Amino acid sequence: MNITALRPRFIGYLEPVADVFVKVGITPNQISLLSLLFGVACAISFIDRHFVLGSIFLFISALLDLVDGSVARKIGRQTKFGAVFDWIVDKYVDALVLLGIGLSGIVILGRFTPVSPSVDFGIVALAIIGSLMNTFIKPVTYAEIGFKERIDGKIEDPLEGVGFFGRPETLLVILLGGITGFIWLSVVIIAIFANISAIQRIFYLHRTYS
Repeated sequence: MNITALRPRFIGYLEPVADVFVKVGITPNQISLLSLLFGVACAISFIDRHFVLGSIFLFISALLDLVDGSVARKIGRQTKFGAVFDWIVDKYVDALVLLGIGLSGIVILGRFTPVSPSVDFGIVALAIIGSLMNTFIKPVTYAEIGFKERIDGKIEDPLEGVGFFGRPETLLVILLGGITGFIWLSVVIIAIFANISAIQRIFYLHRTYS
C-alpha cells in the first residue's frame, strides 16, 4: 500500500483546477512543461538554500503533474506521447530536485560523524538512483511482460500497489524536510527507502514471473 493508491481521490479534488486550464486552452503537454519549469525553479531554490521557497515550487510542480492527465481526459487528448512525456518530466523533476539539494552543500551524515563532503553527496546520489530505479522498473515491466491495457489513458500493471515508497512519498518527504528545516534528513530517508522499495518490486516480479 502506498500513496499512489490515493491518486484518484487527489485528482478528484483538483478537478476545478483542471477545468480552469481547459477554459484557458492550455494543453496537457504544456501543463507538463509548466510542471518541469517549477521543478527547475525548486532545484535552483534548493541550490541557494531557499528550502521553503523551493518546497512551494515543488508542491506546485506536483499539483500540475496531477492536473495534466485530467485535462487530457476532459479534452479527449490522451495520447501515447503525452503519457511518455509525463514520465520523462517526472523523472527530470525528481533528479533535478535531489541534485539541487546535493549542490546546496548542506551537511547530511556530517551531522552525526565528521565525514567528507563526498560522502554526503554520495547519499544524494543514492537517493537519486533509488528514485529513478523505483520508477524505471515499471516501464521495463510493461515492455518485457507485455502490459498494454489502458484505463483512463494509464497502463494498468501489477506494480501499482507494490513498493511502500514511490514518487508521491519521495515528494512528500522532500516537502516536509524543506518546510521544517530537516532537508538533510529527507535525503537520508529517500536514499534508504526508495532503494528498499525498488528491491521490494524486484522480489515481487521474481516471485510472480520466474
